[in-house]
Amino acid sequence: MVISMKRIGKNVIKCEKGVSVISFASVVGDKEAKGPLGAYFDKSFSDPYLGEESFEKAESLMQKEALNLALSKGNLKGESVDMIFAGDLLNQCISSSFSARSIDAAYLGQYGACSTMAQTLIMGALAVDSGAADIAAAVTSSHFCTAERQFRLPLEYGGQRSPSAQWTATASGAVILGKSGKVKIKRLCPGKIIDLGVKDMANMGAAMAPAAANTLTEFFTDTKERPENYDAVFTGDLGTVGSELLCEIMKENGFNLAPNHRDCGVMIYDIKTQDVHAGGSGCGCSASVLCSYILKEMEKGNLKRVLFCATGALMSTTSSQQGESIPGICHLVELSL
Repeated sequence: MVISMKRIGKNVIKCEKGVSVISFASVVGDKEAKGPLGAYFDKSFSDPYLGEESFEKAESLMQKEALNLALSKGNLKGESVDMIFAGDLLNQCISSSFSARSIDAAYLGQYGACSTMAQTLIMGALAVDSGAADIAAAVTSSHFCTAERQFRLPLEYGGQRSPSAQWTATASGAVILGKSGKVKIKRLCPGKIIDLGVKDMANMGAAMAPAAANTLTEFFTDTKERPENYDAVFTGDLGTVGSELLCEIMKENGFNLAPNHRDCGVMIYDIKTQDVHAGGSGCGCSASVLCSYILKEMEKGNLKRVLFCATGALMSTTSSQQGESIPGICHLVELSL
């Protein structure tokens, strides 16, 4: 087998055959459907339980719905998939593993916090371009109620939220990757752990922004590209606080990112009217924006060349309670027509 990938500089991987997006789908909750991108999502649920007995079962079903819908849009069946790369925010990634029980395909669980969509895309692209898989699925999800229960306080507590806090999106996104499709995955830049000592769980944007800046700077340095060479540079999910920090750091690094920068956590909600404070977060936030607005606008030809840079805050309740700082990560995927 001839491996077709090659490394550019130290950090960037080029998919020589141009891995393609065969199909994609997004499923969201009621709050997300009422946001600015509501018309782009494929399916929404007004019931946060999705008819299930628990929020955790609801999230698993939501991820299953997104994957099945993506397969249907690509005229594919579950048995067509060689590998599923999936993850979520919950302990042991139960939303993903429980959802994948219904698909007869190899399953490789992923955890990258809010960066999981980009991480699964990277793994799926590597599998397809190397020939290890003909078709791979990249899937992730998050649910406001499951994340609140695990990382913060039960909803019944009614705790106050810090102005820098972000709202975990109830959403899921699924992308089917193969060798034929309009949108191509050209280059990949897996991120490095960056930790500048931020400990505030209610300010994840500040913890993740340095990681986003590191990955973007390394990508631009290795490829000799500039932010202005792209129609848009999408991050997710830095929110308003992290987005401002990112642009400041990038300017110090010699790159004017602000004109082309857009953040999925800012895009998914109307920050002025939907009471989400600094914006959206969660695995499903950037995933649903990618699998709705970004890819649909690319298929229309309105966006021809973009960078999708999903960010993650890699803390746990245990590490935070023990006083640890929050490691940040950002994975980058270059998409083009």
